[in-house]
Amino acid sequence: MFDHKSVLVTGGTGSFGQAFVRSLLARHSPKRVVIFSRDELKQYEMHREFAGPMMRYFIGDVRDNSRLKEAMREIDYVVHAAALKHVPAAEYNPMECIKTNIHGAQNVIEAALQNEVERVIALSTDKAANPINLYGATKLASDKLFVAANNIVGRRATRFSVVRYGNVVCSRGSVVPHFKELLNKGVDRLPITDVRMTRFWITLQQGVDFVLKCFSRMHGGEIFVPKIPSMRIVDLAESMAPGLPHEIVGIRPGEKLHEVMCPADDAHLTLEFSDHFVIRPSIQMSHPRRYEVNSLGETGTPVRQGFAYSSGDNDDFLSVDNLARLNEQAG
Repeated sequence: MFDHKSVLVTGGTGSFGQAFVRSLLARHSPKRVVIFSRDELKQYEMHREFAGPMMRYFIGDVRDNSRLKEAMREIDYVVHAAALKHVPAAEYNPMECIKTNIHGAQNVIEAALQNEVERVIALSTDKAANPINLYGATKLASDKLFVAANNIVGRRATRFSVVRYGNVVCSRGSVVPHFKELLNKGVDRLPITDVRMTRFWITLQQGVDFVLKCFSRMHGGEIFVPKIPSMRIVDLAESMAPGLPHEIVGIRPGEKLHEVMCPADDAHLTLEFSDHFVIRPSIQMSHPRRYEVNSLGETGTPVRQGFAYSSGDNDDFLSVDNLARLNEQAG
């Protein structure tokens, strides 16, 4: 579906954006790929790898409504990956996080509507489910904006959906690079927040593949959640440094013991498919859709009352050996 189409990625110089473009160009023949981001150095570095005639690099900020509208001219598909994601920084600079993650989301929606973009997928996070920190709260607000945007499209063909997933292996700021840095310094123990702590685990490529497929699946208004394994933080530490002692340092402010991607409060809206879940809109849609069957013909069924998709209650946990192999593959 991406052949001869124009695609724009906000925050396109980030880890996801670069992996997304790499997969897009390897599998399809897009007419144009627009990278929209603030960092000229990262754009310069990315241009050294992706410099084909279809590539375009727009310096801009999602806070800038007019620049977004200009960048989205004649665009068919948008991936909204731009966000301020650092939890402590968001707590200390709340208005800056709100400007990017909420106001920026609204700007993306308005630019897409004005340019009659066909499909938009916004990237979310597990922290948007029952949020306990500002970052999660802003992403929940963003999710609500993108879902509700389907009710203001009028006669346009534009559709908006959301993809939500958890920790990406080896992503910047995550625990694996942190542990690697400590081990390279020769520490005699690794800091563990809580021995009970669990996290969902997904590779960057798995995240990219899921987003690409959801463009084909979407009706508009869904929150897509992939079925992915969980890991225990103590098992991760053991996989990276077998036998090394651990130091319990306690949960940081704004941090959860377990991650949740489908809250129990949304169980009445949640459908289970073979490899993913869909959270249907909580509001009445002006264009009713039958979310039990997606655009690929895949069928889902309602989950049981009170169901929650949590990293602590997951049916699929990675072993120490599995984690060691995944971390090695992810680099």
